[in-house]
Amino acid sequence: MQPDGREIPAAAAGEEERIRKQAAQVIREREEAGLDGLVGTLDAIVIATETDHLVPAVYELLRYTGHDCTESYFEADSQGYVLSHPGSASMIVRARGTGMNPFSPINRAAKTTLCPNTRLETFVFSTPDIRSYVEIQKRRGVRFLTENILKSRAFSYIQTVPSPFTGNSVGFIQWNRVKHSYAMDGAQVIKPDIEKPPFRHLHLQNIRRLDHAATRVKAQDRAAAILEFLNLTNYHYDFGIYVKSQNSITSVARREKDDFAMVFTTGIRPFSPDAESGPTEMFIRNYGTRVHHIAFETEEIEATVAMLGRDHMEFLLDLTGSEEEGLRQIFSRPSSHTLLVHEYIHRYGGFDGFFSRSNVEKLTAATGRQ
Repeated sequence: MQPDGREIPAAAAGEEERIRKQAAQVIREREEAGLDGLVGTLDAIVIATETDHLVPAVYELLRYTGHDCTESYFEADSQGYVLSHPGSASMIVRARGTGMNPFSPINRAAKTTLCPNTRLETFVFSTPDIRSYVEIQKRRGVRFLTENILKSRAFSYIQTVPSPFTGNSVGFIQWNRVKHSYAMDGAQVIKPDIEKPPFRHLHLQNIRRLDHAATRVKAQDRAAAILEFLNLTNYHYDFGIYVKSQNSITSVARREKDDFAMVFTTGIRPFSPDAESGPTEMFIRNYGTRVHHIAFETEEIEATVAMLGRDHMEFLLDLTGSEEEGLRQIFSRPSSHTLLVHEYIHRYGGFDGFFSRSNVEKLTAATGRQ
């Protein structure tokens, strides 16, 4: 049964049952390995841009979200800005210098030649005991980008190698004291030189925490991508919404009901060179496996979207859903600076779910207009 009460297509029901059983097995193995409680909530996301797109990307995020620029720094091989909002994961926007980029091989696709370093690279989760976490996961065969945990006065940090299924890396951070700086020791921390748009942009107060992110994954890698993420975090598999007309499955993993959610969108069938492939598989053909959009919890969504439009934000579709249905959502056009689509989502008080099938169908179709 799908979240809207409709039956899952018979051909897909067996696959769904297999994923549920495999996810339950992953959770049992996590418990047996001693990983329970070692991964907390999402602390930050890391968005990489081209050097000449860094400042425009930061300004764009300030202009179209509720986050503020709270830190900027120069390190030996990169420059970064930190955008923060109370109750939300932070957004770290950075550009590399001339050093090695471990994401380069997976960034190559038909429509990414002009932005070979641009993608949402890493989801960083908090941990109370990074040493124990790394020791356990190394025994289980998890590979990290660095042999050792990186340590600064403020935090300890490590991240996995990019996933062969999603292209994403998962990072883990343990703060040594009150969180205050994402810069490593030796970095030049400077006062942020980019400010929030002026007071007339009061609608930005309605755009709040990061709600979820959605990664486009090849149909044949759906189960592997979900199970890999469950193995690395304390998340569980929640549900999948099948949209046969779009050759699409939207799968949701969550930790707690009100936590940041991880969404995986795949085809039901793999890519084929015809119209039946649908927008998800075609997106992957053009841009590779990557995060397609980041979603922001938004109040007063009708007025807020209207003001975003007046501030020159363009959208892939009109607002979809209604208060009677329990939620309203919309996709922006993708950013030329980050390649990310922004989603704005308002769940009304009586809505007990996460998505609705009708909204998912319309939003998925809109991807084909990119």
